[in-house]
Amino acid sequence: MGLRLKFNLVLVVVFLAGFAAAGLVSRQLLQENAREEVIRDARLMMEAAVSVRTYTVEQVRPHLIKLMDEVFLPQTVPAFAATETTNHLRKKYKEYSYKEATLNPTNPRNRTLDWEADIVNRFRQYADVKEIVAERQSSTGRNLFIAHPIQIGNPACLQCHSTPAAAPPSMLKIYGEANGFGWKHEEIVGAQVVTVPMEVPLRNAERAFTTFMASLAAVFAAVFVVLNIMLSWLIVRPIRKMSEAADKISTGEFGEPEFNEKGGDEVAVLGSSFNRMRRSLEKAMQMIGDH
Repeated sequence: MGLRLKFNLVLVVVFLAGFAAAGLVSRQLLQENAREEVIRDARLMMEAAVSVRTYTVEQVRPHLIKLMDEVFLPQTVPAFAATETTNHLRKKYKEYSYKEATLNPTNPRNRTLDWEADIVNRFRQYADVKEIVAERQSSTGRNLFIAHPIQIGNPACLQCHSTPAAAPPSMLKIYGEANGFGWKHEEIVGAQVVTVPMEVPLRNAERAFTTFMASLAAVFAAVFVVLNIMLSWLIVRPIRKMSEAADKISTGEFGEPEFNEKGGDEVAVLGSSFNRMRRSLEKAMQMIGDH
């Protein structure tokens, strides 16, 4: 096995090990970064919904509350305002969604699905849990969702949700008396659920991973070629010449020119030693011939 082959085998083994390790680490980091990006988007959407709820309670509802006896205005309901606002966002980003999933809602569109009911029941069971972040597979692909509990902290909310007798008659005309009642103060009745698609960030992460690995392979190929050229020019070629010269000298042919001794590297030192050995051997052969 030649020196060049040994060198290349070691180089390829080292590269493959480094390539596999770099691929494993970079892929994991890119996937984690993609997930963090999705979580940031989901939290931003959640904060936007919370801001709309707060604005409705503080800026809209006080001006319209007096009209509630005559006509029910759903725009004064924080959940309605937040849902409608995010629905406008969904006209452009259809995969994004926001829902105030409630076990016993006044508005039927807020009723929990099976998986949403599991989230609400978990909040009800574990009161110290304030946020749930998880993934689920849907018809649109892989999604990530963030959920926050909806807890009745403001006693004013019970005006519309305690009993039908206490609710505004204008609201009963629209939604009836069957749903949305029996809520209690400090009770967790539902969950704010924001769902964000993971397809685009994950696809970008895969593209970045592929580009990185291809670049790494291209860099190795370039380094491999350059190192082989240097190995051939600086080491293999001089050693081969020394080997050929040694074969000729061993048969008494001393007509080969001496090797260049310039430079301070190991090959130059070896060439200098070879030249001294050659001169010594040539003198020894002459002395033997003289006798």
